Amino acid sequence: MNDTIRLTGVRARGHHGVFDAERADGQDFVVDVAVEVDARAAASADDLDRTVHYGVLAEQVVAEIERDPVDLIETLAERIAAVVLTHGAAIATEVTVHKPQAPITVPFDDVSVTIRRTRAAAGQPGADT
Repeated sequence: MNDTIRLTGVRARGHHGVFDAERADGQDFVVDVAVEVDARAAASADDLDRTVHYGVLAEQVVAEIERDPVDLIETLAERIAAVVLTHGAAIATEVTVHKPQAPITVPFDDVSVTIRRTRAAAGQPGADT
């Protein structure tokens, strides 16, 4: 059984979307990331290098939100998942991208997409899943 490191509500401004106004004006995006790790080695050695540094990961998520625009939040979620899986201790990740200011003509609270990716499916070394 794996352990989970979770970041909830990472916020940044991005210019993603299919409409010109979304690209020009930008909007806030909120991202939740769950990273599956085996925390036993890190915990027993009390060693940050044997796990995923969540502060660094949060900064990387913000950088992905702020970088070049994409049309779909699915694409943004894929980019973030790819970054998560570059961390050696990451076995798998679940990424949810929320777009609470999406241009929808009816009242709503949130729009989001959630993806799950594994190191094995990404073809990265060190996977046993």
